[in-house]
Amino acid sequence: MPQFVTITDPADPRVAAYRDIKERDLVGREGRFIAEGETVLRAFVRDAPQRVESLLIDPKRRDKLEAVFDGLAGETPVYLVEQAVLDAVAGFHLHRGVLAVGRKPAAIPAADLLATLPERAVVVALFGIANHDNLGGIFRNAAAFGADAVLLDADCCDPFYRKAIRVSVGASLSVPTGYIARGVDAVDLLRGAGFTPLALTPSATRTLARLDPPARAAALLGAEGPGLSADVIARAEGIGIPMAGGFDSLNVATTSGVVLHHLKFGGAERG
Repeated sequence: MPQFVTITDPADPRVAAYRDIKERDLVGREGRFIAEGETVLRAFVRDAPQRVESLLIDPKRRDKLEAVFDGLAGETPVYLVEQAVLDAVAGFHLHRGVLAVGRKPAAIPAADLLATLPERAVVVALFGIANHDNLGGIFRNAAAFGADAVLLDADCCDPFYRKAIRVSVGASLSVPTGYIARGVDAVDLLRGAGFTPLALTPSATRTLARLDPPARAAALLGAEGPGLSADVIARAEGIGIPMAGGFDSLNVATTSGVVLHHLKFGGAERG
């Protein structure tokens, strides 16, 4: 059962992990992260209760979170903090009134993760995605459409950053994630694991609608603006999404949703 502890002093050392959230977002938390909001908290406790270190909540929200408390591991502390004190601890007005501190899982090399996936699988490989909103949106789509994994190269931002978690609605805490170390050839890595690398690019002559999803598919997505490198596009299979009105690109998170839906359901729909 959780341990409920009332906190009345913003300087109480028991809530030090929650202090000055925005400033500490910039410098990191040494293997920990902040999860914010009721929806994210429910996903976090459902998917990884053993990684929840503590909760900080406005007592007014306690009754709504009984099912969450039941899912906590061991004697996880739940700090009950009135809104004014909560705002003083966080360093800004936190209208959601619900926070958690969690421990990051150990980083899994992409090769190790790929080796565990089933005979039929879909993964998303991301290159240089440095915008937390886009990263969170991609993780949300990966969860929604049943992607087996997300792979991040060394230039991607942190999926455990508070904003990325919030935008992903907690999906970045649960979707299996592998890391492509700097210097590792991602295209060769994917082909070696039996995946067909599909490079999403406006320059492609082959369209997504005409693609018969392969048994093991990897959707390759680059940052908005630069996109994927010419080398990656040349060595993967280029795939495009036709657009109207002279547009030549979509938001990368939107692209991920379109592509994942096709890879997971397109072949079945064509029957």
